[in-house]
Amino acid sequence: MRVRFWEGIRSGLGVGEAAAAAGVSRAAERWFGDAGGVMANGPGPVSGRYLLLAEREEIMAGVAAGEPQTGIAARLGRHPSTGSRASRRTGGYRGAYRALAAQARAEVRARRPKMAKLAGDAVLRARVQGMLEERWSPEQISAMLKRQFPGQPEMHVSHEAIYQAIYVQGRGALRREVAACLRTGRALRRPRRHAATRRAHKIKDMVMISERPAEAADRAVPGHWEGDLIIGAGHSAIGTLVERSTRFVVLLHLPGRHDAAAVAEAMTAAMAGLPAALRRSLTWDQGTEMAAHKQIALATDLAIYFCDPHSPWQRGSNENTNGLLRQYFPKGTNLAAHSKTHLDAVAAQLNTRPRKTLNWRTPAQALSEILSQPETTIATTP
Repeated sequence: MRVRFWEGIRSGLGVGEAAAAAGVSRAAERWFGDAGGVMANGPGPVSGRYLLLAEREEIMAGVAAGEPQTGIAARLGRHPSTGSRASRRTGGYRGAYRALAAQARAEVRARRPKMAKLAGDAVLRARVQGMLEERWSPEQISAMLKRQFPGQPEMHVSHEAIYQAIYVQGRGALRREVAACLRTGRALRRPRRHAATRRAHKIKDMVMISERPAEAADRAVPGHWEGDLIIGAGHSAIGTLVERSTRFVVLLHLPGRHDAAAVAEAMTAAMAGLPAALRRSLTWDQGTEMAAHKQIALATDLAIYFCDPHSPWQRGSNENTNGLLRQYFPKGTNLAAHSKTHLDAVAAQLNTRPRKTLNWRTPAQALSEILSQPETTIATTP
């Protein structure tokens, strides 16, 4: 049952759904909580590397019938040596093979005590903890350590090992509170869910994304932006702008309101200091805060395009950035309380974090490379 439960979690089911599929109830919540939401090695291994109980029962039946190992392996879709090793461990082919006994021994081997890498290396642990506190993701940390220490495998650690060091009981080499520094801020890992789409609003004279030039879609040419609002308590909001080729972030300070006039004023001010090469287009959803899009386009020399209704993936870079920003501006909090200075500091921190999609360069480095090109005119940002 535990195996089926974790297989359900792996497939994307919620805890309750996976428990129902496995035929368990309260025990599943305990399993999930004890593991911190992470499928670590333990009872009932579910990786493709390991034989499941049902497969062991097939081996047992084949051994009892005198079936060749190649036939058993072919039926299971396994290499012949897999069944051979399993049989030798419990007397198969020379004696009786017992599926339950073999599964029990496998689970004991999977539980053998192993010291986690981060638990046994104080230097590596301190470095990882410091990066987490700078709000780097485990994947960013893992990639950067390989870059910083190319010839020192002892200073490398996988992103999954970092997650386990935070969440899994018995492997908690990192302080549990650094989970709050992760993007989700959750105390447990949860199966990924699809985000709810936003309601679209009709805006006069919209130019749809289908008319956006191809150069914006392939990200080869800089200066194409995606934008949106993140909303907080009391109808407070912060505007977010992301440059598509470099993922460079600009935040719009909207302390009083976020109607069309306020957004137009903030966006015009933010774009005014950028060179013309970085002001080609802006893609937004169909929120009424962009009702003054013609005014913005005239003041900034930006071509403005609108996404199709219920299509957040058409602003994928911006959606991802808004998720990152929730580390700094949690849902349900008053976003108007943040000063422009604080917004600039948050944007600076995001712009100096390495990004996998940029081959682990930072957005600031990527933008600097563009601005250093002779054909790009640099303007001073106020």
